[in-house]
Amino acid sequence: MVQSASTMSSVHAKAVARQKIARLAFWSIVVALVVLALKFAAWYITGSVALYSDALESIVNVIASAAALWAIQVSYKPADQDHPFGHHKAEYFSAVLEGVLIVVAALLILNEVWSSWQAKAPLEQPWTGLAINGVATVINAVWAWLLIRVGRAEKSPALVADGSHIMTDVVTSIGVFIGLVGAVLTGWRILDPALAVIVALNILWQGWHVIGSSMNGLMDRAVDTQEHMRIRDLISSNCKGALEVHDLKTRIAGRATFIEFHLVVDAGMTVGDSHVICDRIEDALKAEIPSVRVTIHVEPDDEAKLPKGTTAVPFA
Repeated sequence: MVQSASTMSSVHAKAVARQKIARLAFWSIVVALVVLALKFAAWYITGSVALYSDALESIVNVIASAAALWAIQVSYKPADQDHPFGHHKAEYFSAVLEGVLIVVAALLILNEVWSSWQAKAPLEQPWTGLAINGVATVINAVWAWLLIRVGRAEKSPALVADGSHIMTDVVTSIGVFIGLVGAVLTGWRILDPALAVIVALNILWQGWHVIGSSMNGLMDRAVDTQEHMRIRDLISSNCKGALEVHDLKTRIAGRATFIEFHLVVDAGMTVGDSHVICDRIEDALKAEIPSVRVTIHVEPDDEAKLPKGTTAVPFA
C-alpha cells in the first residue's frame, strides 16, 4: 500500500513528538532525583522542618515522574483488539496518581510540622541550607516550565500534570525560603513550622486541581467552546456538496481529539461522491488538529433537521 506524502509526514511528526515526550519523561526522573538529593542535603545541614517537608514532596516527584514515563509509554501503544480506540487515557491515570501523591505529601508535611512545633529545635547553618535549596528550586522551576510548555503543545496530560506538580514544589520552596529567612533574621523559630502549614495547604489545593482536571479527561470531557467553534468552522468551510451537518460531538482522550457528526447529503448522491466530501472534511480537520479521530455518519436528505431549502447554515 502506497502512503501519500502528507500521511508519511504526519506519521513522522507523531514519531518525533513521541520521542520528545518520552525523552522529557525520562529526564524528569533524573532531575527529580538530583533535586531530591539537594533538598535532603539542605535539611540535613539545617534540621529545618520546612526544608524536611520540602524534601518529602520531592520524593513524591520521583514517584510521579516514574509513573508519568510508564503512562506515556502505554498511551503511545497502537490500538489493538481489546483497546480498539487506543490507549490514550493511560496518561490520565498517571495524572490522578500525581494528584493523590501531592495530597499525601501535604499530609506528611502537616505531620512533621506538628512534631517540630512541639520540639522547636534550633536551626543549624541556615544560610548554607538555603543556598543548596535555592539551587534545587531554580532547577525545578526551569524544568517545570519546560514540561508544561511541551505537554500543552503535544497534548500530553501526564507531562502537564508532572510539570504542574513540580511547579507546586517551586512554590513550596519559595515559601520555605521566605520563612527561614524570616526565622533567622527575627529569631522567631515559630515561622519555620507556621509557613510550612501554609505551604501544605497550597499543595493540597494544587493536588485537588490536578485530580479534578484528570477526572474530567476520564469522563470524556468535550473540547472547550472556542475549540468547538473552530471545529464547526472547519467542517462548514469544507462540506460543499452536503446539505446539512448535525449532532456534532467531541471528546478528549489524552493527546487525541475524537470528533463525530452526521452529514446529510442528497439521497440520489452516489457513495463515491459523498465519500469525496467526507475525505475533504477529514483532511481539513487532520491538518489543523493533531491526533484527531473523525467519524462521519452519512445520511440521506430525509434525515435533515433544518427546513428544506435552508442553505445559509449547514449546522442544525
